Amino acid sequence: MSESDSDGVSLTVRAAEKRDAGRGVARIPELARRQLGVLSGDTVVIDGQTATVAKMWPADPSVPENVIQIDGDTRANAGAHVGDTVTVRTKDTSTIAEAERVTLTPPPTLTDDQVAAAEREATKTLRNRPVRAGEQIRIEGVDQEPFRVTDTDPDGDVRITSTTTVRIVGGNTGASGGASRTGRSDGRNRDEGTSGSATDGTAATAPTEPTSGVTYEDIGGLDEELELVREMIELPLSEPELFRRLGVDPPSGVLLYGPPGTGKTLIARAVANEVDANFETVSGPEIMSKYKGESEERLREVFERAEENAPTIIFFDEIDSIAGQRDDDGDAENRIVGQLLTLMDGLDARGEVIVIGATNRVDTIDPALRRGGRFDREIQIGVPDAEGRREILEVHTRGMPLADDVSVDALARRTHGFVGADLDSVVSEAAMAAIRGRPTESDERAEWNREPTVHKRHFDEALASIEPSAMREYVAESPNTDFADVGGLEEAKQLLRESVEWPLTYDRLFEETNTQPPSGVLLHGPPGTGKTLLARALAGETDVNFVRVDGPEIVDRYVGESEKAIREVFERARQSAPSIVFFDEIDAITSARGEGNEVTERVVSQLLTELDGMRENPNLVVLAATNRKDQIDPALLRPGRLDTHVFVGEPDRKAREKILAVHTRGKPLADDVDVAELAGELEGYTGADLEALVRTASMQAIREVAGQYDPEDANERADEVVIERRHLEAARENGAPTR
Repeated sequence: MSESDSDGVSLTVRAAEKRDAGRGVARIPELARRQLGVLSGDTVVIDGQTATVAKMWPADPSVPENVIQIDGDTRANAGAHVGDTVTVRTKDTSTIAEAERVTLTPPPTLTDDQVAAAEREATKTLRNRPVRAGEQIRIEGVDQEPFRVTDTDPDGDVRITSTTTVRIVGGNTGASGGASRTGRSDGRNRDEGTSGSATDGTAATAPTEPTSGVTYEDIGGLDEELELVREMIELPLSEPELFRRLGVDPPSGVLLYGPPGTGKTLIARAVANEVDANFETVSGPEIMSKYKGESEERLREVFERAEENAPTIIFFDEIDSIAGQRDDDGDAENRIVGQLLTLMDGLDARGEVIVIGATNRVDTIDPALRRGGRFDREIQIGVPDAEGRREILEVHTRGMPLADDVSVDALARRTHGFVGADLDSVVSEAAMAAIRGRPTESDERAEWNREPTVHKRHFDEALASIEPSAMREYVAESPNTDFADVGGLEEAKQLLRESVEWPLTYDRLFEETNTQPPSGVLLHGPPGTGKTLLARALAGETDVNFVRVDGPEIVDRYVGESEKAIREVFERARQSAPSIVFFDEIDAITSARGEGNEVTERVVSQLLTELDGMRENPNLVVLAATNRKDQIDPALLRPGRLDTHVFVGEPDRKAREKILAVHTRGKPLADDVDVAELAGELEGYTGADLEALVRTASMQAIREVAGQYDPEDANERADEVVIERRHLEAARENGAPTR
């Protein structure tokens, strides 16, 4: 370091908080703040390989005392990576002038039409931010690529204010502006930059080109996984001599696996971007060729380019498509796997070339690739929890003008089982809903276009149209039914609440008392009493994913297919936890072994295995319904499996009254219809019978009007339709209760 500790504080660089990306903020702990004697909002100088200025904000108390949190742009401007040590110094505020004019060069992706809007947004977004010529800054809501500060008036470190004129010239705009793409850089790159020891506030050397692409701040909910990938990839590329001193070979490959849309490709791109490595992307289908030997040649060319341009990261997306298990039938695939094994073993520039593979089908990859020396570490990129979803939503809504009624925390709690790609879709769909709902008048629309806002109702609309991608191939739904739609069955409702809702709501109580929540609930009773309705209402009540599996759908004539279907249902449910797996008519696939056929015996065995493995995941509950409990294999009904049995019987008079109240809600009943009196007369009717009775009576009333008038007149008289007592009596005569 060029600065002594007396001239500043040495801190270790860590990625910024997601919401701070692009804001030019340096968060430092309280101890370092006191040592520097600065207040929130003051400007500090960060010395890495180069020097840069940033606004100081306090770090969260949970952050270690030796850490500074800065975003990708500030890291690039300071010539520092995550894990590096930088010196933080105070900056005399008298040496920071208010900028009269700041000139920026846009990224290549910005078109001429976008420049004027970008200037307006930049003036607002960059207010109160310290900058110096030659640095890169990202403007949220304009472009993901960074801009370059090419010139400031006055020179030196300046602060952008509300009176500063921000100009964007150069790039694709065709304006000369007199500003070069590299600003005041002396042409040295980040690794060859100066020490940044200038103390007079003049601009130190900055990188020649803006760092583009994904940074660590663009990845939410994967901090632990990102750290694992970083230590496997970043250390060998940035400090290869360390491994030589230790006498070990650095890792040569990392396999990222997990459901689609969780961020595997994003992590690979972010790491490549942060470590200044070349990035070679290989898509499986591009490698394949119909000519013998050509596929292997293409693979060799990729590795040759990587070694010539080392350090390089070679990224195989969907690696399972070219590296499946070798067998006698797949001649081309066998040759490709063999070539890949040879190339990974023969890397001369060990530590300078690292291979990353990404797949959502890790078990199909050839075992020879998964041993040490090839893919040294396998890292699971799983479905994010509520905290992870909050971080992801913060990333995607960073540049979005949200209304006050939008709570990112509430959205994170509602989106169980959503992966990063799903949440990105939710935010995009909410923006589209806001655009669809904008005013139609031209003046009002123009005003809205200048200051658009996304409200909670737009997110509600988006959530109604998007479901978790991990569950789309199954019957996954978030029911809009709750216990208010279920008449009676109060005891059954309470038992279900305690078995399913309490472990999710009172997780701390279960943890402190070391109590395992029930893993399975069996609803049993006569047909039509509301077992399926109860299951759907429970999912709606707890706001979790609901996977419905009809027993007969599982059974397949081919050996092993039924068991595979059971495994896949539970695997998807685990990925989208918390979720409820509901087996309707479970007796169809779980008849007692020794009494049924061979297929159901294998299904029962697989189901027992899955239920026993559920103890590891308290956010997964199995719910089953049957009207033939005596037909189910006894092993499924013992404690630890389907251990909570809820009897759903025929409703009594009070329950029938509540059921009738649910089904007559919103119907035009005549004055001679007394629901309480009717409930007393319908002894023996189940919930399904009562629903059918009311529906039949409604049809009788509709039939009378439809039979007298033509369709147009009948629809005009719709408000005259009334369901009378006689209609209900006729319905009773036409249908008997279920027995």
